[in-house]
Amino acid sequence: MDLLNTLVDKGLRRESPTREEALAVLATSDDDLLDVVAAAGKVRRHWFGRRVKLNYLVNLKSGLCPEDCSYCSQRLGSKAEILKYTWLKPDQASQAAAAGVAGGAKRVCLVASGRGPTDRDVDRVSDTIKAIKEQNEAVEVCACLGLLSDGQAERLREAGADAYNHNLNTSEATYGDITTTHTYADRVDTVNKAHAAGLSACSGLIAGMGESDEDLVDVVFSLRELDPDSVPVNFLIPMEGTPLAKEWHLTPQRCLRILAMTRFVCPDVEVRIAGGREVHLRTMQPLALNLANSIFLGDYLTSEGQAGHADLEMIADAGFEVEGAGEVTLPEHRAAERGGCGSHAGGSCGSHADGGACGPHAEGGGCGSHAEGGGYGSHADSGVCGSVPARAGRATGAPAEPAAAGEARTDLVAVRRRGAGTDLAPNA
Repeated sequence: MDLLNTLVDKGLRRESPTREEALAVLATSDDDLLDVVAAAGKVRRHWFGRRVKLNYLVNLKSGLCPEDCSYCSQRLGSKAEILKYTWLKPDQASQAAAAGVAGGAKRVCLVASGRGPTDRDVDRVSDTIKAIKEQNEAVEVCACLGLLSDGQAERLREAGADAYNHNLNTSEATYGDITTTHTYADRVDTVNKAHAAGLSACSGLIAGMGESDEDLVDVVFSLRELDPDSVPVNFLIPMEGTPLAKEWHLTPQRCLRILAMTRFVCPDVEVRIAGGREVHLRTMQPLALNLANSIFLGDYLTSEGQAGHADLEMIADAGFEVEGAGEVTLPEHRAAERGGCGSHAGGSCGSHADGGACGPHAEGGGCGSHAEGGGYGSHADSGVCGSVPARAGRATGAPAEPAAAGEARTDLVAVRRRGAGTDLAPNA
């Protein structure tokens, strides 16, 4: 297919596809899907080999958010029966983070619900970052706290944060249909604040909220323009009790096409499969590793993910390997330009000898950027490699029927009841 040959050539040169080419990827047929995956896989392997970076989420404060992001189970007015608790103490958060690091996570993502942090909140998170780094100096720490005020990104950086996540989520044209309590421009402003502070960029999207192909292409091209180091691709988890609970538009095939399009537009960036992969990719998860070079390990913010051990088995069985703490995540040219997270072997972001800042670009992300689409994402339950785990309330004696396009799979969605904020061990 001439289109795919063109896209591979452009990806290997770090050249942007046209909007028409990106739209054409989303419009390919299921008969051509394996060809699309193979082509995007060439670009992924060229820049990232067969390494998979593991990330782990810690929900520092759950629920009770004043923002009205329609996809989020922690939103204002949410009736989702999620865990609700106020700020974890630094030692509690550090203990939760240690479980992810022990499971192989190279980055810990600290997330808190809310519009944005107060200065006291920044102090809390700074103490948590220091506690985590005392246990494991080399671990990358990414904060996701919402919209930032002046000076807060710099304070997080000084405390040892390596990155800041603030997702764009959807296109500027449709943003107001998803959220009304803040604007798309507010998110871009937070990205710019993090960028100016020298924090590494992590900014992505949520697919499956009823958006068009044009919206998906718009947001991915906007992300390319922001030039983040990592782009999380979330697939909406339609949580009961949220306005988007009935939005079941995704199939495994569409998810793969979205990941492929993202890889072609952002060829040398860490593309992360974030929330919703278990729900929407299901048994096709291993195939998606040919497109993305990063995943979340274990449970998400408010929902369960695949079992941590199943994630590791899936990676191995698919012929990939977990990226080690001493390995460089970013391609050499980006590492040299950035000095950013994952750009240096041994030592966390910002540990480089010249004392340079962690990358010239920062991503924004906050409450509402959540990786699960109903809360920012992390991870799991038992199951075989590449399989969807058994969920609470689901009968496991008989196999599930194949899902048709648009069919609700509420049996695959379970509220997180373990890990941070509970007395139960986390899934990692």
